[in-house]
Amino acid sequence: MNGFLVRAFGLFMVAVAPSHARSLEACIEEALAGNAHLEAMTHRVAAAEAAIGMARSAYYPTLYANAQYARTDNPPQAFFMNLNQRQASLQNDFNQPEDTDNLRGTLGFRMLVADAGARSLSGQSAELRAKAAEAARDAARNELVHLVTRAYYGVLQAKALLEVGEESVASLRENMRVAQERFEAGSVVKTDVLNLEVQVAEAQDQVIRARNGVQLALAALNTAIGRTFVDDAEQVDPVSSELDAPVDADAVFAGLDERPDLVAASLEAEAASREATGAQRDRWPKLVAFGSVDADSDRLGDFEESYLVGAMVDVEIFTGKRRSAEQAMARARSREATARKTALRQQVEYDHTQSWLSVQEAWSRLQVARQSQASADEALRITRERYEQGAADITQLLTAQLGLTSNRSREAGAMYDFLIAESNLRRARGLLVNPLVEP
Repeated sequence: MNGFLVRAFGLFMVAVAPSHARSLEACIEEALAGNAHLEAMTHRVAAAEAAIGMARSAYYPTLYANAQYARTDNPPQAFFMNLNQRQASLQNDFNQPEDTDNLRGTLGFRMLVADAGARSLSGQSAELRAKAAEAARDAARNELVHLVTRAYYGVLQAKALLEVGEESVASLRENMRVAQERFEAGSVVKTDVLNLEVQVAEAQDQVIRARNGVQLALAALNTAIGRTFVDDAEQVDPVSSELDAPVDADAVFAGLDERPDLVAASLEAEAASREATGAQRDRWPKLVAFGSVDADSDRLGDFEESYLVGAMVDVEIFTGKRRSAEQAMARARSREATARKTALRQQVEYDHTQSWLSVQEAWSRLQVARQSQASADEALRITRERYEQGAADITQLLTAQLGLTSNRSREAGAMYDFLIAESNLRRARGLLVNPLVEP
């Protein structure tokens, strides 16, 4: 037996389990390591970071090289070929040149010197989108950790309900044994035994449904993880029933703006704003420097070199309203991103409020169930003794048994609902970005 220290979002417990047991921490680690959606988000971050390099490349010159071979008897082309080769002669007949060959090699550059800040805005937008992609990946992690946690507690909840059902069957069978003895003694009628047989059958039906629920919960857990990681529900480590009450002051949480998906939306909105400004700057004149070094020859040797350097101002005067359409589209996208951020902020606030109320509700339900548990146990014990003595009828016995079973089911359901609600509250606050694995 090995000890596993399970630290799960404010719940600390020690569970002794076999070596094949799966803790919540292990399930989360497995999901974070192999989840396909999370892997896709990682590739998205890599693509966004590559876009930063593309934006920065605009500050560097573009170098190019080419080689070409040409042969012509066109008078002006032949003359300039000879001129580049330093072989032009006024004694030649310019109107009837011989076939002229030329092999040219060129090494050149082109560099954007000034563009009214459009490159800077493009680079800033790329950096913001890369950060937004990282925040979106954190948001995916936040959701995934809660999804695994919810499924993990779902397995434990299904197991607890199965145990309640099995205990109910055992208790009903004991009641039926007592009724059978009293019937044989002639102190009760046959209908008491028959009614208890019906109740046992119904309880067994519930057990069958509960066993199926355990298998479904196990399938949900493995689906959340991304592969079959937990083969049997018995591998899932139990948790302590000693829970801390939620603090009322937590109903107000000042850190919602740091929730990853809201951070991503804010960065996307800022990036869209920079792009809209860049679209306006793109209409301004651009200063471009250029140059080249050429080598010409009529054979593979004795190349004659020449160079060309210069600068030009490039202004697009008419583009068929393409520029206006680009600016309008960029402004619309910027407004859309801002509206999405506002809508998401409202949704985040509602999500947090709803999650907090769910925690409070589950805790209250749990306390009610626990407070009435002792009463339900005692009521069944007393009613069974009275039935054995003939002071209570079968209806009272069944009512006491039903009350105990219902209360245990409510307690098991409320306990794990509370743990799931706590995880959901941390998800709503953006606090589940792998706190168990990455400090």
